[in-house]
Amino acid sequence: MNKRTAVFIIGALSLLAVSCGSTTQTTTATTSSATTGAPTTLVARDTLTAVFPTEASTARYQDPVAVVTAFATDYAGFVNPLVGPYQGGDSRSGEVEVRPVAAGPVTTVFVRMLGSDNSWWVLGASTPNINLSEPAWFAPISSPVTLKGTSSAYEGTVSTQVREDDNDQPLGEGFVTGGSMGMGPFDGTLTFTKPTKEYGAVVLSTRSQEGSDAGHTREIGVLRVRFSS
Repeated sequence: MNKRTAVFIIGALSLLAVSCGSTTQTTTATTSSATTGAPTTLVARDTLTAVFPTEASTARYQDPVAVVTAFATDYAGFVNPLVGPYQGGDSRSGEVEVRPVAAGPVTTVFVRMLGSDNSWWVLGASTPNINLSEPAWFAPISSPVTLKGTSSAYEGTVSTQVREDDNDQPLGEGFVTGGSMGMGPFDGTLTFTKPTKEYGAVVLSTRSQEGSDAGHTREIGVLRVRFSS
């Protein structure tokens, strides 16, 4: 998921009150689109729009860098990540960059203040080297889910997962093959077991091939989804 995709992630919040229906409170804010520079009014559902932490979790974060640090290690699979400063987009939301090492690729994590306590939550994450065009943000998915987009990775391989909330084990794992010497298209499917929760995420990542960090996350895209019945 690249920077432009991230704009659509944030912009998609305005659809939720209509498309999903909710009695949870909403919040509004104004930000600027990275693609057009035009102001966009955001209408956000509350904490169900976030991938981390979850509503069932007792963890709450009063600092955006703290929630991103926990997300990077506990959810995204980074080892000793380098977490940058918070960069505000509006009065309630912004982003924080994460790298596996100083010269490593950038994962941008999108955060927002949600809930009655105005704590910080992670809405998703993106990296310029993985651009997921299907499924869309907060789309209902079922197994097998189609994954389409473009990517650039070592030997073209991008790891894929479907996760549900409050479950450390993925419902399904696989890979797609995109570009290896630059961006190239991928088009694949991922089969996953029946979820027990209503919400989860599609996760695409590249992993380190070297030394003690082999197998750990180098960069990651995380897209919030709903599970269809």
